[in-house]
Amino acid sequence: MKARTAALLLIPALVLSAGGRRHRGGPLVSERDAKAIAARDTGGTAVSAREIPLNAASGGWEVDVHMPNEARGWRCVIDDDTRMVRTKERIANPPVPAHARKRK
Repeated sequence: MKARTAALLLIPALVLSAGGRRHRGGPLVSERDAKAIAARDTGGTAVSAREIPLNAASGGWEVDVHMPNEARGWRCVIDDDTRMVRTKERIANPPVPAHARKRK
């Protein structure tokens, strides 16, 4: 009886630990991830990204973001470790590459 009770208590724990939600942790490894974070934070279109050193141990990404219907865009620095925008500064609106333009 005790073994059956223990098994019944163990089953929900196993189901929850093997759940379907995927945890995205760790440092950014791709330009694509950095662009997605910058675009989500600013509401614009990420145009270019390049890797930069930030602190002695970690690095980051510098992403230029085009803001449609505005004269100025954003340059965001994204921290590798926290996966968050560290700084934002206004720049001249960078041009959108031809392959990213929406056709009417």
